[in-house]
Amino acid sequence: MSAEKTAINPTRAQDFPEWYQQVIKAADLAENSETRGCMVIKPWGYGIWELIQQQLDRRFKATGHQNAYFPLLIPLSYLEKEAEHAEGFATECAVVTHHRLEAVKDPVTGKTKMIPAGELAEPYVIRPTSETIIGAAFARWIESYRDLPLLINQWANVMRWEMRPRLFLRTAEFLWQEGHTAHETKDEAIVETRMIHGQYEEFLRDHLAIPVIPGEKTENERFPGADMTLTVEAMVQDRKAIQAGTSHYLGQNFSKAQNISFTGRDGTVQHAHTTSWGVSTRLIGTLIMAHSDDDGLVLPPRVATQQIVILPITPKEDSRQAVLDACQALAETLRHQTFCGDPIRVHVDTRDISGGVKKWDWIKKGVPIRIEIGPRDIESRKVCVQRRDQAIATKEFADKEEFIQRASDILGEIHNALLARATEFRDANITPCDSLEAFDAHWATENPGWLYTPWAGTREQEEVLSKQHKITIRCLPIAEAQLPASLANTSSKCILTGQETTTRAVWGRSY
Repeated sequence: MSAEKTAINPTRAQDFPEWYQQVIKAADLAENSETRGCMVIKPWGYGIWELIQQQLDRRFKATGHQNAYFPLLIPLSYLEKEAEHAEGFATECAVVTHHRLEAVKDPVTGKTKMIPAGELAEPYVIRPTSETIIGAAFARWIESYRDLPLLINQWANVMRWEMRPRLFLRTAEFLWQEGHTAHETKDEAIVETRMIHGQYEEFLRDHLAIPVIPGEKTENERFPGADMTLTVEAMVQDRKAIQAGTSHYLGQNFSKAQNISFTGRDGTVQHAHTTSWGVSTRLIGTLIMAHSDDDGLVLPPRVATQQIVILPITPKEDSRQAVLDACQALAETLRHQTFCGDPIRVHVDTRDISGGVKKWDWIKKGVPIRIEIGPRDIESRKVCVQRRDQAIATKEFADKEEFIQRASDILGEIHNALLARATEFRDANITPCDSLEAFDAHWATENPGWLYTPWAGTREQEEVLSKQHKITIRCLPIAEAQLPASLANTSSKCILTGQETTTRAVWGRSY
């Protein structure tokens, strides 16, 4: 489509937040539900989450983790044991106080109402996160150093009451995985925390084609109750940041509160060092904002519900069956090819609707490759190939056998193109900053991108700057972070205090 006419209105440039909502609607990913702040994830959107889940789950199991499941309801007293942790989530908690409903007829209207009855002796909190309930289980399961490390992951839903919901990015209920581990020593727990942090960075890059900056959160931004929080920060197309995944070293804070103790090698009773880490359906929102365009969703191939869609072109009824047979045969052949170790996912669209409607349906759904086959293509043994990472009008007529052999390579090329595009955009929108004057001027516009500064300020000074400009330190990049070359020669003096420092901070506005 031309710049004047696009499938999604408004465009990104016109109204990015509304564009985001319209992409979700056009791709049929999700919708708001009758329950305030919650969403219904539709099959196309849930298929993306299933692929994220499957691929991450393989990674976790390859590093020795096992899946388990823990209760949705957490006794209030469990949260009270870890005051700092509970305080961090207190305003977001949904609380269950009764265990049954009673039917009561209104004497005036005659209508029957359901009234909560049977007040609970102790309220339950619908899990905002599971450190406390899992910690109670760990306390039962661990007796000796021989029981360590204990490496557990849970795929679950959680609830954090959200006043300003946005599909996938912020909803009251969302899906995630939460890893929880217990270790004999601090060093072992920190190795775990960093290993998972690296797994998240690799997953976003290698599966979602999203470059991230890995780093540590400041004390202001840490997970409640943690000694250290590591994060991967992604930039999306309006130049805002999204915290795409976090890994926390919890020290002995939770183990002391919940008596996760063990008999050590020297015979003394010791408290375990614990970690927790997680990513959520927010990853879907991140990839939408990172890759999609004004014609709809653009999906990285590894998490595309269908990687190739074949569109039969049947202008005449007498050739229809031959075209459909050719499409199905090609699909079956392609399904025997693999991409990144998994069979290629192929769908033949046999719906009795116009070809133009089909084409735009799959464009808006973000399918990486569209194939068109008509009667003439059967005769010439060619296929019309269209890639979602290229301009909509771009097409290539390829030899069918050659395409079959190259299908996996083309999917890889699409992934690499999306990653390169997102990396180039991110790198062009991170600006080195050496002075407070330049720092203040930078935030005068709504979405100016990120700043990279030397930093030696206090927690209080960070808070002042954050409130003043409605920003946060997204992370203090770790030594291994792959940063743009333009950031290599920043000053060594803190922009605020003037002190010499080796610490660098990435500042940005965020979702």
